[in-house]
Amino acid sequence: MATLDLEREQQLLKLFSEPVRLHLLYKATENTSSYMKVDDIGEFMVIVYPPSGTVRGAYVNKHQNESEDNNAFLFDVTTTNATTFTPQVNSKVTFGSSISFGESFVLSSLYLYRKYCWVVKFSSDEVFNTGWEEESYGDTGDNAKLKDVELYRVRRIGELLPCPWREMCWAERTREDLRESFLSHKVVGESVTSARVLLLGPSGAGKSSFINAVRSVMCKRITHVPVTSPDAPGRFKKLKSCSIRSGRGGPATSLTLCDVMTLGEAESDGLSVSDALAVVKGHVPEGYRFNADKPITSQSSGYRAEPGIREKIHGVLFVMDARKITSYSSHLQKTMRELQTEMSDLDVPQLVLLTHVDQVCHAVEEDVEYIYRSRSIRDKIHNAAEFMSMPVSYVLPVKNYSTELSTSCSTDMLLLSAVDTILQAVDDTLDYQCANTTTAG
Repeated sequence: MATLDLEREQQLLKLFSEPVRLHLLYKATENTSSYMKVDDIGEFMVIVYPPSGTVRGAYVNKHQNESEDNNAFLFDVTTTNATTFTPQVNSKVTFGSSISFGESFVLSSLYLYRKYCWVVKFSSDEVFNTGWEEESYGDTGDNAKLKDVELYRVRRIGELLPCPWREMCWAERTREDLRESFLSHKVVGESVTSARVLLLGPSGAGKSSFINAVRSVMCKRITHVPVTSPDAPGRFKKLKSCSIRSGRGGPATSLTLCDVMTLGEAESDGLSVSDALAVVKGHVPEGYRFNADKPITSQSSGYRAEPGIREKIHGVLFVMDARKITSYSSHLQKTMRELQTEMSDLDVPQLVLLTHVDQVCHAVEEDVEYIYRSRSIRDKIHNAAEFMSMPVSYVLPVKNYSTELSTSCSTDMLLLSAVDTILQAVDDTLDYQCANTTTAG
């Protein structure tokens, strides 16, 4: 819980010319402390609470490899007023594990007595001219201890919309409901027990990571399986089907995710349209090794001339990286749109999976629950829909597990929501085909 009270927070918010919010990144108390990690770039505010009861701090807009910030300022804040001190000359700002604003405000992290300790020094110099008396607080010498140290990210409201553009209840109960719905799901019709969903996308988009992330959700822990290296041009890659289970050794669910060679950004690279369609039609056996230089034919090893409905693909996910959505090649767009057209003719439902969304919005990087209020992610979803010439509602943003060592409720919910939409699309299509077959009969 933050030490900064509402009254002082309101005074600090008034210091900015446009609406902002303060998001607590780090807190240390006189009894508990740890190393404070500061990102390379961004707007930050550090606040210290000396035992005297005064509240002081500093703001900086930190740019990578830059030490000057003439927009930086120091401040005193009370419940009724905030006083700022701006640099009178070029300000040399250090903002990391140690923080210094000239000689006026110096906050240092020391490792003492098997823990990190903070020491702050106040004074007045020609840079900020604060008029503060020289004094020190911390865990060294005869200094009185600091009560608290807090680091906030200053987030511009423009990054977040006032209302979500998609509704999602982020309660723990919702995650469990989605999980139970997945576990109890049965594919429409008696001929298919597991919906085979093919993932198609360029190198690095996150196809394999999505499969591993869904497995992690169902196992309720991060799973560790062999990682697929990005495909080099002409590299072999097998058709690999992963039956999603309810947990380690548990029964299979109604979803099988299929991975193949990546789509190339250049004409001679990656999986061809004809090979992708051969997979969709069920001609390609499990474990088949693709080769960009050797397309699949009826003479290929293991080729199924008359595949049954269980060998065919029942749905397709086009996987795209939110960071690269505006820089993908025209060849890749042409390939994906051609595949979309061909699959629509085959009555195979398609959706777009937009990955790495946490890396295009600071707010979402810190808290996934901001995803449907993020202006930048909304724009990326529109970019993806335009790239594929598909409705915006067909684009599903997800965050795959990459650095985490344990699962989280909000990330699980995004993944489970995507799985639920995929299964619904498959059911809708199979139901439609079944109805048309009955009518025709």
